[in-house]
Amino acid sequence: MISTRNLMAGLLAAFIAVPAFAADIKVMDAYARSASPGAVTGAAFMHVMNTGAEEDRLIAAASPAAEKVELHTHEEDANGVMRMIHVEEGFVLPAGETLMLERGGKHVMLMGLTGPLAQDDMVEITLTFEQAGEIKIEVPVDLERQGGHSMDHGSDHGASDGS
Repeated sequence: MISTRNLMAGLLAAFIAVPAFAADIKVMDAYARSASPGAVTGAAFMHVMNTGAEEDRLIAAASPAAEKVELHTHEEDANGVMRMIHVEEGFVLPAGETLMLERGGKHVMLMGLTGPLAQDDMVEITLTFEQAGEIKIEVPVDLERQGGHSMDHGSDHGASDGS
């Protein structure tokens, strides 16, 4: 007999393996996380492929899981300190290329989380592109995934919990 937990894990794995498509945009390997269970900030990471013949631009993101959602990247200041910054103009996505939203680099920042991001939860995120329009995706929360840099966002986001 298959347990409910095993069934849900299998369904989740199958869902994650199927990338999201819209127009000429393909979203793959998406996941979200927060630094700790009580964090007020989190982030989402993914690979966004433009399979079309024309350049596009990821210009915004939104989610009911957060009060505010922004596109962010890290930038080194004159003192060699990495700081997170909001990229108001968004991220260019050249034709035939993949935009890598990864820890320690470009990412979707979730600020003012409306609830904790718990392992294996799903977070709805709407990505907005100049050409392709809006793409809604369901992103699994993966707090165990290793890689990249830490989610230490310090006070750059105004967070008081050091997430």
